[in-house]
Amino acid sequence: MAGVPLITLDIPDVKVLTPKKHGDDRGFFCEIYTSKTLPDVDFVQDNLSVSAHVGTVRGLHYQEPPYAQTKLVSVLRGAVFDVAVDIRKNSPTFGRWVGVELTEEKLNQLLIPAGFAHGYCTLVPDTMVLYKVNAFYAPSHDRGILWNDPAIGIFWPAAAANAIVSEKDRALPPLAAVGTPFVYHR
Repeated sequence: MAGVPLITLDIPDVKVLTPKKHGDDRGFFCEIYTSKTLPDVDFVQDNLSVSAHVGTVRGLHYQEPPYAQTKLVSVLRGAVFDVAVDIRKNSPTFGRWVGVELTEEKLNQLLIPAGFAHGYCTLVPDTMVLYKVNAFYAPSHDRGILWNDPAIGIFWPAAAANAIVSEKDRALPPLAAVGTPFVYHR
């Protein structure tokens, strides 16, 4: 992964990484993470999520400081439409979102810094998502935004009527009702 390019999206702080595969007729090998590529991020925990059904939406989640998390999201099996929403006050992209299809074939990853809400929608059954975080899970600082907040306007691949969403995520507030602790600095 050393030398893996960080591709910037429409919101410059969110980046896509695609590790290089080295393969032959046996299969392939690749480094899915090395601190050489992200030397300023000290990951402390890996999370694994498996979703059985197409159209499962998880998110939009974040943790408040001092437990705010930078995430590196990848798909080990299946595919997702992965989304980051800028929730930093005074940011020129506040309330805007970017989305990327992450797949097991591409092994592409989404780097989502603290100050963004994160969510995804599964595109195939039995999808397995792995994400590294740089702060431990802190239930007291766990927060979220309504996944289909019309003010954000995410174009989810699953229609609202067909999306499989937890009761917890359905009850999350819209962005306008959230007092975000994150502030944009340049």
